Amino acid sequence: MDSLTQFVLGSTVSVLCLGKTLGPRKAALLGGVLGTMPDLDVLITFDSPVDAFVMHRGWTHSLFVHAAIAPFLGELLMRVFKSLQDHRVTVWWTVFLCFSTHALIDAMTVYGTRLFWPIYRDPVGVGSIFIIDPLYTLPLLGVTIWAIFRREWSSGLARGVTAAMIFSTAYLGLGAVLQSQAENRAKVIFARAGVATDSVFAIAAPFNIVLWKVIGLEQGQYHNIYLSLFDDDQTARVYTHPRHPELIACLENVDAFQKLAWFSRGYYRAEQQGDEVIVSDLRMGLTPRYAFRFAVAQAMGHGLREVPPETASDQPRAAEGDLDWLAERVRGRPAVRQAEISEADAIEPADHAMC
Repeated sequence: MDSLTQFVLGSTVSVLCLGKTLGPRKAALLGGVLGTMPDLDVLITFDSPVDAFVMHRGWTHSLFVHAAIAPFLGELLMRVFKSLQDHRVTVWWTVFLCFSTHALIDAMTVYGTRLFWPIYRDPVGVGSIFIIDPLYTLPLLGVTIWAIFRREWSSGLARGVTAAMIFSTAYLGLGAVLQSQAENRAKVIFARAGVATDSVFAIAAPFNIVLWKVIGLEQGQYHNIYLSLFDDDQTARVYTHPRHPELIACLENVDAFQKLAWFSRGYYRAEQQGDEVIVSDLRMGLTPRYAFRFAVAQAMGHGLREVPPETASDQPRAAEGDLDWLAERVRGRPAVRQAEISEADAIEPADHAMC
């Protein structure tokens, strides 16, 4: 999630646990700092942009690491804040919760989080909430501001903090339910359209859990459907795009490609732009404006040459008309996403004999 959400989530957890003992202002600020600490892994230097992409949210987001660190940091906090000295278990528990809720909310996004490192090294990425969702964040922001402007604990603040946590947690649960519903709806639509998908994955659209991007994956192509809670599924439009297996076949021994294929859980595509071969993670961003695109090889004659991976950032995140399209689709109104039609018409298959 975004940094503001992580700060106010940590603040709310800390106020709930320590607000009465430490005071709401100090508890809110302390929790905000703790809640953002797992993201300090952005300071780690990696060998390539692909490594930075697939290794973010690594060991600093592990629940096992959080459990190991909590007692040490808790003891330090008890030395700094004398009012906490008789509350060892609560302090340790607060530190762990500020860290772990950061990792758990990250795991609800599609990016993925290594919650169980080093026992289970693959990232967990549910995809039931977008990285920025105002409805999740605003209640937590409200009680954080309230706590920062109060020196003394009150029953009203206690009720407000509890209500904010209940609402935000219930919102996450609702997102998971709606995600499952969107996937089931999409399977029916794909079947009706004669599309035989290998897997289906619903992902929350930007800033809400009303509209869902559902990807239907096949070996040679993939299909996008955008489903609103207010839609008539009979009129759903399926956008079909190539994955370019002729390029993918040439990338099997490319290290960067193998990492991207693993991290994306198979939801990727390859494309050739000029002499660059670019691999995109289909889960993040909208076709063709994917958030994470990497040039991993160079086309030379009848083959490909592995090159040091570079970020392919030659296009803005949103295509023309996307905001208007998003507003219409959230309300369940039919709207064609012109960027996907234009993209499907523009890309031509690569030379099938290039390997």
